[in-house]
Amino acid sequence: MRKTRLLIGKTFERAAKFLAENELRPFPIKDGFRGYDGKSFHADLRAGINVALLGFPQGMAYAAIAELPIQYGIVSAAIAAIVAPLFAGSRHTILGPTNATAFMVFSSMAMFSDPERLRLMPMIVLLIGLLLVVGALFRVADLIQYISRSVVVGYITAAAILIIANQIKHALGIVIPMEVMESVPVPGVAMPMDVGDPVSSRTFLTIVQDTFSHLNTVHWQAVALSVITAVVWVVLSKTQRRLPVFATTLVVMCGVYYVLHAVSPWAWMVQTFDPFTLSDLMPRLPEVGRRGLVHDLSSVFGIAFSVAFLAALENSVMSRTLASRSGDRPDMNQDMFSVGMANLACAFTGGMPSSGSPVRSTLNFTSGAVSRLSSIISGVLCAVCLVLLASHMDLVPKSVLAVLVMCVAISLINRRNIRICLMATSSDAAVLLTTFVSALLMPLNVAIFFGVGVSIMLYLRKASQPYLTEYEFSEGGELREAGEKRQRPIPAISIVHVEGELFFGAAELFRTQIQKICLDPDLRVIILRLKNARHLDATSVMALVELVRYVRSAGRELIISGASKDVYRVLKNADMVEVIGRNNIFLNSPRNPNLSTRNALKRAQEVLGTTEANIRIFYDPNKDANQGG
Repeated sequence: MRKTRLLIGKTFERAAKFLAENELRPFPIKDGFRGYDGKSFHADLRAGINVALLGFPQGMAYAAIAELPIQYGIVSAAIAAIVAPLFAGSRHTILGPTNATAFMVFSSMAMFSDPERLRLMPMIVLLIGLLLVVGALFRVADLIQYISRSVVVGYITAAAILIIANQIKHALGIVIPMEVMESVPVPGVAMPMDVGDPVSSRTFLTIVQDTFSHLNTVHWQAVALSVITAVVWVVLSKTQRRLPVFATTLVVMCGVYYVLHAVSPWAWMVQTFDPFTLSDLMPRLPEVGRRGLVHDLSSVFGIAFSVAFLAALENSVMSRTLASRSGDRPDMNQDMFSVGMANLACAFTGGMPSSGSPVRSTLNFTSGAVSRLSSIISGVLCAVCLVLLASHMDLVPKSVLAVLVMCVAISLINRRNIRICLMATSSDAAVLLTTFVSALLMPLNVAIFFGVGVSIMLYLRKASQPYLTEYEFSEGGELREAGEKRQRPIPAISIVHVEGELFFGAAELFRTQIQKICLDPDLRVIILRLKNARHLDATSVMALVELVRYVRSAGRELIISGASKDVYRVLKNADMVEVIGRNNIFLNSPRNPNLSTRNALKRAQEVLGTTEANIRIFYDPNKDANQGG
């Protein structure tokens, strides 16, 4: 027993040490109330009420987008808003369901039947939480911030269009039956009753095709409610901007439907949401299907990873944006940790995936929130409303909520950001268009990684293209740019100024350019000037090995000058010092940057057996001037 206690104690001690080393604070909320007073509480209370008035109906809407029971979205809006501030670094970010994550859940989970989707949802949310917590511990958020904003803009724009397309059927009252493929029986294997067979993932083309193929089932009552909802939304948005337009429109239209249904119950039979009871909100553990835990994990891990990545990316963008406006210092890994903890809490309370909400977070900031308490207040109010209104959800027409979702989705299409991405650079435009088109044609959990991949490829291509300018000495000994019409001297020594990154993306181009220089039959010695070369990796070292062998096979010599300590460390660890020769490597001297080049020239003259040699220098004068080379 004593050994067990010691083991547990050491485990907690190591865990605390690991957290301390990774600079994650267990409960940063305790440091957010210094100098807190009644005025601050009043500001947080006002912001919390404003966010709750938007968070409750949006929770319903985002659950409807994911094709889940609406209580999933409301629970997520309440629990995530209460739990996340306990661990968050940002004091303004509001967590809960979002448009982007909700539609990714819908698109990715279309392969499962309705009962199977509900059974697997807690496991998916649990995996999302675990992935985000582990990612925060290993500081993955430091890498996520390097993902191009063009990917986010392209994805959000496509998701908005997909949401609009998918909500048209609800706005028109169209009912599209769930198409389930017939299972193929396997001899000797019993087919489980609780596992739905896969159907196609939901993309823009399949959504439009399904909607148009069922236009004969349009209900005029749903269309009438949708038109009235759109009119009320537009009028309130233009005349009553201080009101919570989303919640006000929803309440007004629920009242209109109640009156119409009371006057003529048979004439106004439209689709509404199912009411739920407190027993539906009881905490539950993730269930394992008849095929076992391994099968369930393999079925949903890819979905969970995609949603976790999107949640981390979305929350990172939101945190940085608010921090730039408030003057706070963003802590991406701490915020990622809070998103993970919020999803873990939602997994056991019947919620859907949570992320940083751009709309509710902005509302929280503009409402004057002072501390993280405003988020907790909004979450508590959502939970209270959830309990009080649970039995009245049948008064909410699906067509009304569908139109409100479409109005919010339209607001997500940021034309200014789209124009910036299209006009800034050709790479940004390519990333935006690639992500946008792929999100319309592919499942969203595939499209977002496709866009990220294209963004990284274009960056690596740009980073791995050094530009070299040929220079030579004039008759007076001055350095000048080599002229095309002027007869150039035949060099015996070539100095190649290597500028920029020497990681794997530049290795092949680096080797090819040096080999082109070696085409000069009179060239005897090549001096690689690595003063401004950075990030030498294994691929570049292997290219350097091949280059040394190629040069020496032609009876020539390769010398390195100006190598930094980091470059020399990589060469030493890779056993390249002996291959190149210790007397052929000259380290950079910060006090005298040209000393290593002079020593390399002396070594080259020793190889040639002379004290004079014509010299040709390759370097990029613009980069050298910018970096003080």
